[in-house]
Amino acid sequence: MKPINTMKTEIESRSVNESFARVCVAAFVSQLDPTVEELSDIKTAVSEAVTNSIVHGYKEGKGKIYITASVFENAIVKIKIRDKGCGIENIKEAMQPLFTTMGGERAGLGFAVMESFMDKVKVISHVGKGTTVTLEKKINGRFLADDK
Repeated sequence: MKPINTMKTEIESRSVNESFARVCVAAFVSQLDPTVEELSDIKTAVSEAVTNSIVHGYKEGKGKIYITASVFENAIVKIKIRDKGCGIENIKEAMQPLFTTMGGERAGLGFAVMESFMDKVKVISHVGKGTTVTLEKKINGRFLADDK
């Protein structure tokens, strides 16, 4: 299915940019007139994915995080957060609640949070090449017609 609208942005992997990414995606999704809860869910999931890229993807220095959000006719939003960081060795293990590679410093709930707020979460990662997290959510708010 082809999207009816798409936005792309690129940010540096700095903690101060996490809130920009979250607000940018939320502003884009607002064209679907989501409920406050739907918008909050999306913002939280995006925040977790971007934070994972910053903290885990680029452990040794800075890099770029690429964000793409698309809206489909059936009011489905698909968001991709991609980095070219270190990658994840074992995705299945990394997605387990409370799993962390950083000791007590991090809670290890990022993927669990994403899964609880989104309809679908898909993770593709290659060690040494980076990670792509795809988040998908059906917006049940009032869908605004596209201005084709």
